[in-house]
Amino acid sequence: MAINYGSKRLVVGAHYGLRDWLSQRVTAVVMALFTLVLLLQVLTPGPLGYDKWAGIFAQQWMKVLTFVVVVSLAYHAWVGMRDIWMDYVKPVGLRLVLQVATIGWLVGCAGWAVQVIWRL
Repeated sequence: MAINYGSKRLVVGAHYGLRDWLSQRVTAVVMALFTLVLLLQVLTPGPLGYDKWAGIFAQQWMKVLTFVVVVSLAYHAWVGMRDIWMDYVKPVGLRLVLQVATIGWLVGCAGWAVQVIWRL
């Protein structure tokens, strides 16, 4: 026999909490590690020019790592912008338009970045 005390509370809203907090930290760590790897590549001896940049990104592992970072950056930006829209834009219709525009912009930027990466 289960006895429930108090009223049932209707939970509404996003309530992503820990998952989004953790995803922001994980994507930030991925981007920071990429930055260190890229700095190590750039700081190796030799002139810094197009040939060096093309050589860095010609390696398949670097292309894959860069793709992971682009996806991480897009997701990191999405979580942050979504939270801003949800916190500060009260009209639901306007918030939806801004969220769809943000998704479109981020997908477009990620697609363009992947095109640039695999063009090298």
